[in-house]
Amino acid sequence: MSDMNYNSMSAAAARNEAPYEGASAPAEEKKQKKTEKKKKRRRRMLYVLIFVAAFLAGVASKRISPSWAKDYTAEWDDSLGTLEKDLPYGDKPAQKYDLYLPADDTKDSYGLVIYLHPGGFTSGDKSGDVNMLSWLCKKGYVAAGINYTLFTEENPDANIYTQSVEIRDAVPVIVDKAKELGYNITEMAAGGGSAGHCLAMLYAYRDADTSPVSVKFVFGAVGPSSFYPEDWGCYGFDQGTDKALEGAAGLFGKMAGKEITPDMFGTPAYDDAMKDISALLNIDDDTVPSLFCYGAYDKVQSFAASKRLDVALTEHGIPHDYLVAPHSGHGLQNDSGVMHEYSKKLAEYLDTYLPVQ
Repeated sequence: MSDMNYNSMSAAAARNEAPYEGASAPAEEKKQKKTEKKKKRRRRMLYVLIFVAAFLAGVASKRISPSWAKDYTAEWDDSLGTLEKDLPYGDKPAQKYDLYLPADDTKDSYGLVIYLHPGGFTSGDKSGDVNMLSWLCKKGYVAAGINYTLFTEENPDANIYTQSVEIRDAVPVIVDKAKELGYNITEMAAGGGSAGHCLAMLYAYRDADTSPVSVKFVFGAVGPSSFYPEDWGCYGFDQGTDKALEGAAGLFGKMAGKEITPDMFGTPAYDDAMKDISALLNIDDDTVPSLFCYGAYDKVQSFAASKRLDVALTEHGIPHDYLVAPHSGHGLQNDSGVMHEYSKKLAEYLDTYLPVQ
């Protein structure tokens, strides 16, 4: 994220004094424009920082695991199979994945399930999903947890698009490695939580045509799916003021890795610019079945955007389940019953769209 600083107006402007006439007038006007640009950049940066802080707070929230959760998680031990850690899929430090190989290595083909970690695109690690990945392996799937380059001070150019490209590039490597180890992958599913859900949807909706194996469905929770200011009331972007739209342009532009200006909102040019990171804008009649859950009181990302996702999938006749946690925010911590239903639905999707052979 670019450096942004609030600078005070010039002393003359603060005192409502007219600039000097003549040769100094253009210089004064240029100075004022430069000051205003700095103020706009800082307002945009403020929204970016608020988003990052909110996402980290959402990730940090904890809840006690309910009794039913044991049916959808597993502790890793060698009886489940083989765990290959920190395998590279690229040259960057973060470009590593863990590969969970089921104990039964006698089948002619296997389904692959990739699961992408949460963390607001700025934090998190595949190791945090070991229980989910172990459960998938226990069920007979080849499972993979994939790290991606996070946006940090050391990686200021990372964004949702670059992260999604890393995931796209990782899948063929994973499929080849599994085959090398005796597990022939013929189809797959993608899932994740929060930021990971966003990236999983991008792979399943945007990149399925380039996948080395057929993508059968996508699943996840609370992942950002579209970026219209009127939907992001959690940051006040729905107010439509110049300040709000500048903030939205700064945040969404950073997410996309592109220059977004307020005047682009509501135009085809905006959709074109954001399509690379918007799951919504990649939905068509060939989109894969989808399972997702969102919190009605999410203050981290847009709940309203999830309604657009539901409508678009319905309009295109795509099988999907849209679960809403009516008492929860981003952590989905207040609706155990809904989360139980989501877990049961995930098991159903696996059995229906990616059955173990």
